[in-house]
Amino acid sequence: MKSTYISSEEQGERDENNEGELESEDDTFPKDEIFHLLQNERRRLVLEYLRHTEGPVRMRDVAEQVAAWEHETTVEELTSTQRQRVYIPLYQSHLSKLDKAGIIDYQQNRGIVERKPLADKVDRYLQVDPVTDSESDDDVEATNWDDSYIGATVLCYVILLGAVFEMPIVSFFSGIGLSALILLMFTVLTVRRFFK
Repeated sequence: MKSTYISSEEQGERDENNEGELESEDDTFPKDEIFHLLQNERRRLVLEYLRHTEGPVRMRDVAEQVAAWEHETTVEELTSTQRQRVYIPLYQSHLSKLDKAGIIDYQQNRGIVERKPLADKVDRYLQVDPVTDSESDDDVEATNWDDSYIGATVLCYVILLGAVFEMPIVSFFSGIGLSALILLMFTVLTVRRFFK
């Protein structure tokens, strides 16, 4: 087999041609194909890993991190069997499919994987922001608000039960006064949530 040298000018021309092909593919990339590619968890994990990298990475590093996520452990604590069970399917199938679709650049003979611009388009189907991962922040904020509303509800029940059983502090409020207090509490919570 004879290898040929590719000059940087020729490489630049090839890259420009590939970008033109990518733009035309990008418009006609069918959703069914995207969903078919993303139906496998390992392929989604590969894209997740590559989203946090810049430039080409070793296929071995990708496989190790995917294996660690699958086994909910760290890369250092993986056994060789766990690594191998992920490495082989990635090597033989998953990375090739992503490469063929134009989402990644997979150089199987060199063991190099790199994210392509089309992967940014696929990210929206994974419900992630290509620039930052705000999903986890939103989840934490939603949980905080849920806790706030649960706390307010419990406090309202305590106040109502206190009024029913004529406890000293709340018994001097009238029914309308208690209703106004409860309504005010939930109004303040809601306004705070939308202006935060």
